[in-house]
Amino acid sequence: MTRIAIRPAQPDDLDTITHIYADAVLHGTATYELDPPDRSEMQQRFEAMVAGGYPYIVAEEEGVLLGYAYAGPFRPRPAYRFMVEDSIYIAPTAKGRGTGRLLLERLLLESEELGFRQMIAVIGDGTPQSASVKLHERLGFVHCGTMAGSGYKHGRWLDTVLMQYAMNGGSDTDPDPTSLPERRFQQGG
Repeated sequence: MTRIAIRPAQPDDLDTITHIYADAVLHGTATYELDPPDRSEMQQRFEAMVAGGYPYIVAEEEGVLLGYAYAGPFRPRPAYRFMVEDSIYIAPTAKGRGTGRLLLERLLLESEELGFRQMIAVIGDGTPQSASVKLHERLGFVHCGTMAGSGYKHGRWLDTVLMQYAMNGGSDTDPDPTSLPERRFQQGG
C-alpha cells in the first residue's frame, strides 16, 4: 500500500488542479460555479492565495495528484481577518480514500500555525448525508447555519451549510499580535 503525501501546491500542479476543479464544477454541487475557469484563471487564484500567505496544498500518491485544498479569506472586511474558509476538491478516482481528511487536517494545522482563529466551511449542497458535511463533523466543526435554497444547479435548488472550527482559543482570547493576519493588518494589507 502506498502512502498519500500532503505537500504545498506548486505552479506545475495547476494543470491537474484545473482539471479536478473543472470536474467538480461540471458534475458536482460543492461549488456553485457553473462554468469551469480556465488554467489562467486558476493560476491567478492560486497566486493570490500564495501571495497572501494562505496554505494551498495537494495530496499526491506516486506522483499523481489526488486532490487539493486551500484556506483563504472568509470575507474581505478587515474585522474578518482572523477567519479563513476552507476549500477541498478531490479527483473523481480518489474519492472515498481519506484524501479529503488528510487535506483538511493539514489545512487546520497550517492555519492554526499562522495564527488564524476560526475556519469556516461553506458547503454547497450541504445535506446531512454529504461527504463534506460528515468530514467536517468528524474533525470537530460545528454547524452554524444553513442557507436554504441558496443555489440552483443541475436542475435543483441547493442548500448551503455553514460550519465553523475554532483554533488558537477562538474568540476566548485576544488576537496574537505576531499572527499572520494581525501582522498583515498592521502593515496595511
